[in-house]
Amino acid sequence: MSGLIGRKVGMTSIFDENGKNIPCTVIEAGPCVVTQVRTEEVDGYKALQLGFDDKAEKRAKKSEAGHFKKAGASPKKKVVEFRHFEGEHKLGDTLGVDLFVEGEFVDVTATSKGKGFQGVVKRHGFGGVGQATHGQHNRLRAPGSIGAASYPARVFKGMKMAGRMGGERVTVQNLRVLKVVPEKNLIVLKGCVPGHKNAYLTIEK
Repeated sequence: MSGLIGRKVGMTSIFDENGKNIPCTVIEAGPCVVTQVRTEEVDGYKALQLGFDDKAEKRAKKSEAGHFKKAGASPKKKVVEFRHFEGEHKLGDTLGVDLFVEGEFVDVTATSKGKGFQGVVKRHGFGGVGQATHGQHNRLRAPGSIGAASYPARVFKGMKMAGRMGGERVTVQNLRVLKVVPEKNLIVLKGCVPGHKNAYLTIEK
């Protein structure tokens, strides 16, 4: 799948031709440098390794510096492989947002925001008991009964309970490309994508 590495700039909204207000996400995508070309003969599979966002030379390990030097590029902070990349590309090529066109659909993958330890209402969408507590003052967001009777006398695995939420790899599919701004390396997608502002993400079509 062809794609690019990007950075989430933030959310905004734009109006379409019918005057409807559409929420959208602005992403700085590329320029990405081809840092390695995987082949069937050498690696056993075909893929293109891209690097994004320059890193200071002194921050790079010697092995990293040598790897990027082969591609004629400065060290990068983020490196991702894309399998079955369309078109022929060679080491050192630079790819930009012109890879995408307005109106097509893409998939975005990133690490979601970490929310720490959360209860069942926020984590799983439980309704709580609302105001129907019959006088109880501390049961509004409680999970309620979680076990069975004397048989099987245990809590089943996979029960929806409180716990750590977020911080997971999430893919949002079929987001429409609303706008491409090549001169600023920006792409505008309809809807929201996972991750905080300035989070790294991958865009695949």
